[in-house]
Amino acid sequence: MKVLILQGSPRANGNTAWMAEEYKKAAEAAGHEVKLVNVSRKKIAGCLACEYCHGKGEGACIQKDDMQELYPLMNEAEALVLAAPIYYFTLCAQIQAPIQRMYCVNKPSKVSKMALLCSSYSPGVYDGAKAEFRNICNYWQVEDMGVVTAKIDEQKTEDTKQKVIDLAKKL
Repeated sequence: MKVLILQGSPRANGNTAWMAEEYKKAAEAAGHEVKLVNVSRKKIAGCLACEYCHGKGEGACIQKDDMQELYPLMNEAEALVLAAPIYYFTLCAQIQAPIQRMYCVNKPSKVSKMALLCSSYSPGVYDGAKAEFRNICNYWQVEDMGVVTAKIDEQKTEDTKQKVIDLAKKL
């Protein structure tokens, strides 16, 4: 299965990046083809709501930024994993931008499964991100493989690593 991980943390060695890397290792060990993209290092603007994509653009966005690199990856992926730090109760802006820019094509054409990895220093801040993730799964009509969260005392632990590995086994 082709798996695309969108990692949204600007901290290269942070907790979210660690979770994404552990997921990648586990999925590759199981024989899947995995591409991990740190979208926080990309220049991806928000949707302009100009509707060019649904008119003259025929499914192509008028904006020509780093999202051009992601469209083919997202359209070839069979599973999509979102890895997001949680700052204020929902998916971070770095993950929001590529998801919302899929508006031009409605949804990634081959994605049938999704998973969510989240970390935060605070406990009890994941409900908004989980709800948003599940709404995306429902709207795109894809399987919700699950969510792994890691608050401050759960970050980079063997227990969290095992939860990430178990999530990757659902591919």
